[in-house]
Amino acid sequence: MDEIRIKKINRRKFIKRLIVIILSFEVFYLLLATLSIRRKKVKQLILFEAGDISNFENGQVYLFSSSHFFLYRFNDGGFLAMLNKCTHLGCVISYSEKNKRFDCPCHASSFDINGDVLSSPATRALDILPIVIDRGKIYVDVDNPIHRDSFDISQLKYA
Repeated sequence: MDEIRIKKINRRKFIKRLIVIILSFEVFYLLLATLSIRRKKVKQLILFEAGDISNFENGQVYLFSSSHFFLYRFNDGGFLAMLNKCTHLGCVISYSEKNKRFDCPCHASSFDINGDVLSSPATRALDILPIVIDRGKIYVDVDNPIHRDSFDISQLKYA
């Protein structure tokens, strides 16, 4: 019969080979991480131009249905952009000029003029969108909604 030759390996060779294998995995991981960072696209900040400040009257709500938000200009001149989706299940809400509130047609949630919950099942205020005011124009960042629990005066943007 043929003899099976078993090659003996000493402890020193074993440790050297183990270190080489571990370092190989580490180098491979670093190469993959470097490639994935390069593949990630830099996200550009794209702002929706809502219009000139002078076009918005104090105490009025304006719907921008193409970009899915309401812009409310407070009586003191501050602006608040709110997403037109209910925080309960994401249904599209509408504004009732008569009642001065936002209503969800799906499950009867309602929100006051500041976006705070008036009636459940929604449990938190409407999400807001960052506003940038530059050279007399209002721009809204429609890609980065901000979740909030309730209205705070610091959320307003002034010219």
